[in-house]
Amino acid sequence: MHPQNTKAELHRLLQVRNEHPEKASEIDAQIHTIFAETHAILVLDMSGFSRLTIRYGITHFLAMIHRLGAIAKPLVEQDRGTVIKQEADNLFAIFPNVDAAVSAAVDILKSLAAVNSGLPDAMDLYASIGIGYGEVLLVAGADLYGNEMNLASKLGEDLARTNEILLTESAFQQLQSSTWTCEAINLSVSGLELMAYQVQFTK
Repeated sequence: MHPQNTKAELHRLLQVRNEHPEKASEIDAQIHTIFAETHAILVLDMSGFSRLTIRYGITHFLAMIHRLGAIAKPLVEQDRGTVIKQEADNLFAIFPNVDAAVSAAVDILKSLAAVNSGLPDAMDLYASIGIGYGEVLLVAGADLYGNEMNLASKLGEDLARTNEILLTESAFQQLQSSTWTCEAINLSVSGLELMAYQVQFTK
């Protein structure tokens, strides 16, 4: 990681950019040098956020978020990934390649299903996952910005169904292993037409 890769430095550069529009290209180049990295991005959304909170209360929901992180983080790390942050019922992670991200996603969903089989319904955990691939701005190892980050979030949070893994077009193009097969599907959200790829795996 670049030694100047801090939130404070990004805020400083953006402030200069806003105050001196004529320097936009120069500032953009600096930001790219300091913060830009290429990764596979995994965005996990815990299904049933509103339903769980309404029915069981916020403390129950927070306990389930904690358990989700405890299950997911070791599986992310097992596939050479890094959890960047966990916000509310979402988890964001990066991987060196798409195959590793898909492997982690499948492991997470299978682990949740296994855990659910031994718990009462009120404790069951379900998730949907979106995966993208491309250049992002990784800020201080704690925040991600970029087009593929946005698309992975759309897929994981808005479009993927429970126990579903969807890849962006860019992520699908980067798949190397013959382990994974995908089905192309056309999706639409917020006026945006997307081609996504549903990972086929035994649940």
